[in-house]
Amino acid sequence: MNRLAWTATVLTFALAGCGAPETTEPAEAPSPAPAPVTAVDQATRAVAILRTADGSAAGSATATDTGGQVVIALSVQGLPPGQHGVHVHTTGRCDAPGFDSAGGHWNPTNQKHGIEDPEGQHAGDMPNLTVAQDGRGTLEYRLEGASFDGLFDADGSAFVVHAGADDQRTDPSGDSGARIACGVFERGQLVS
Repeated sequence: MNRLAWTATVLTFALAGCGAPETTEPAEAPSPAPAPVTAVDQATRAVAILRTADGSAAGSATATDTGGQVVIALSVQGLPPGQHGVHVHTTGRCDAPGFDSAGGHWNPTNQKHGIEDPEGQHAGDMPNLTVAQDGRGTLEYRLEGASFDGLFDADGSAFVVHAGADDQRTDPSGDSGARIACGVFERGQLVS
């Protein structure tokens, strides 16, 4: 009987152990998924998708309102290596082949041309863009005397890349040559 009592006791504990709830540390609550980046706040960002005269993709210019100032972030590809004048232009049209429909440099304050001009500069004037041998280049610049909403007057605005370097002094255009890429600024565009 002693053996029977011992076996019964062992079985009782064994069966009791099988029915006991498992003790594990509580699982961490899953962190919330980040909000998908599918929209851009139209009040603070606009993008001009740049194309060449034959319609080839040439990059983008993103205008961002940084609290009363406009910063342009430019990224290009497929352009000739070297220095290129780049500017915001007065009209939101980019009719190929010459992109003359974009008008002159954006100049709401009626200044002379060039960031080196001691009398001021057009709001759309920027430093030259350097394009590397692989056809790519980037530039970021804060526009002087510019307002984000001013980009979206009745006829909008465009971004233009010129064939040559801007001398930053010659009025009205810096002697930067033909227009080789153009894009119209549109609020809330996404760059893919």
